[in-house]
Amino acid sequence: MFKLKAMALILAGTALVACQSEEEPAEEQAAASESSAQASSASAEEAPFREGSLADILAGDHRSEENRARDLYRNPEATLFFFGLSPTDTVIEINPGGGWYMEVIAPFVNEEGQYIAAHPDPSLDDMPSYVVDQAKQIEQRVEAQDALFGNAEVQFYDPSEPVLGEPGSADKVLTFRNVHNWVNGGQAEAMFKAFADVLKPGGVLGVVQHRADDGSSAEETAKTGYVSEEEVIALAEAAGLSLEERSNLNANPKDTRDHPEGVWTLPPSLALGEERKGEFEAIGESDRMTLKFVKPANDE
Repeated sequence: MFKLKAMALILAGTALVACQSEEEPAEEQAAASESSAQASSASAEEAPFREGSLADILAGDHRSEENRARDLYRNPEATLFFFGLSPTDTVIEINPGGGWYMEVIAPFVNEEGQYIAAHPDPSLDDMPSYVVDQAKQIEQRVEAQDALFGNAEVQFYDPSEPVLGEPGSADKVLTFRNVHNWVNGGQAEAMFKAFADVLKPGGVLGVVQHRADDGSSAEETAKTGYVSEEEVIALAEAAGLSLEERSNLNANPKDTRDHPEGVWTLPPSLALGEERKGEFEAIGESDRMTLKFVKPANDE
C-alpha cells in the first residue's frame, strides 16, 4: 500500500516550482517514464541488473506508447547502468513529474530495495496546480498498480528548506532534467546540499540535465532550460560530492540550444505546436549531460 510521508515544513518557499515554465510539466505528464530499448551498450553479464528484469520492465504493459517513444532519446537502461543501480538500493528520485522514470526504477527495486519519490509539497501556499496534480497522479499510480509500485513512497519537501529523508539513508539520489528549475528559483545550492545530506557515504548522485556551453551564465541559460556541466559540477562539489564519471550517452549534437521557446521548443513539449514541427522533431530531444557523483566514504 502506498505510504505518504510529509516532511516537517518551516517556510513555504515555492520559488522552485513557481519558476518552471508551463511546458516543463507538460513534458513530464506526457512522458511519464525513461527507458531505451536501444540504450545499453553493456552486455547482460556486465550489467548489475538481474537477467532480463529491466528489459521486462521496459517492455511492460504499464508503459504507454507515448512513454516508449521517448526511449530512443533517454536511454534509460544505459543511464541506470551508468549510475550503478542495484535491485537492493534505496533510491530517491527528485521531482519525478508524471513518473516517467518512476515506472522503470520503482518496479526494479520493489522487492529488495526502496523507491522514494521526493516531490514539492502540494499543500504549500501558492503551489502551482500542476504540482498538486502530479502529486495526485503519483499517488494514484502507486495505489492502482500495487504489484509494480507497492513498496514505493512519496516524500514531500519544502523547496525553500529541502530535507529529503534521514541523513545517510539513501544509496542513490537521481534527478532528471530539473537543475535549471532550481537555478531559476535560487535554490540549487540548498537542493544539492540536501542530496549530499541524505546519501550514505559512498552513495551516488546521478544527474541528467539539458546542457549549456561551459562558460555560459547559468542565470541566463537556465531560463531556457539549459545549464552547463561546469555549473552542475560546481554545485555538487560545493555540497561535498565528488565527480566520479561523466558520460555522453544522452548527448545530442543536433541540439543548437538557441530555440525560440528554449528547450521546450523540442520534443516532447513542442511548444510552438505545428510551427516548424518537422524541423524540431528531426533534432529530437535536447543535448544532455549525464554525471555521476559520489559522497566520499570518509564523509563526516
